[in-house]
Amino acid sequence: MKLEQFKETIENLFGTELLQQFHDDFGYTNTSNTTISKVGYSTNLSLEVIERAAVEKVDLLVTHHDAWDFIYGLQEACVKKLEEYNISHFWIHGPLDYIDFGTSTALMNELRVDTVIRHSMYIEGDIPGIGKFTDPIEFDKLVERMTTALDEPVRAWKNNQKKVKKIGILTGAGHSTDNIRKAFEEGCDTYITGEATLYTIQYAQFIGINLLVGSHTFTEIFGVESLVKKLQENHLDLTIVRIEEEHFELTRS
Repeated sequence: MKLEQFKETIENLFGTELLQQFHDDFGYTNTSNTTISKVGYSTNLSLEVIERAAVEKVDLLVTHHDAWDFIYGLQEACVKKLEEYNISHFWIHGPLDYIDFGTSTALMNELRVDTVIRHSMYIEGDIPGIGKFTDPIEFDKLVERMTTALDEPVRAWKNNQKKVKKIGILTGAGHSTDNIRKAFEEGCDTYITGEATLYTIQYAQFIGINLLVGSHTFTEIFGVESLVKKLQENHLDLTIVRIEEEHFELTRS
């Protein structure tokens, strides 16, 4: 696959409207090569990820996040390392959060939700994705599924006595009480996200909605995986490989 073909595929998958809406929330950190045969993917761009991508001999690294500007100096260090290893890098944040195959929907699929009622969207603010189980399941069962999918402990607050029927999901930093309220108003009994604050926990308890919190990184990895699998469907000669990240958001004892 040529880099130009990759760019065309991204445009076809996401559409002009969504890419224009989030024109400053995706892009190329480095374009060292024009021919791509192996794509690596992860949630974050970091020096460790680039080193592992180099070991895997990837031509293109696809991530959800770019190196954040407020992690001072990381962007420059990553560009230098990408150039050193001749690895191109593409990141896509907002568009991947608000596409039908994106981060929230991909996590619902991992949790074996029967019906995706709505994927997450952005309309004057974040709107959670909504999913439904045909047969309600025990809260502990959902906790177990999420723990297995993310391969890490998740934090769980059982705030009602119902079985889980309808869930709201906004992966990553979807911890705003505004986000939870939107899910609650849609009739969700459970809310899932990738970060939590005091207010997140208090509000969920106050209104009686269950709360499940994984890490920012691993609630979003499945969206990136969904994207690169679509790339592979469009370019059958492409090899894809997940670049493993540490569970560094977990509390250390």
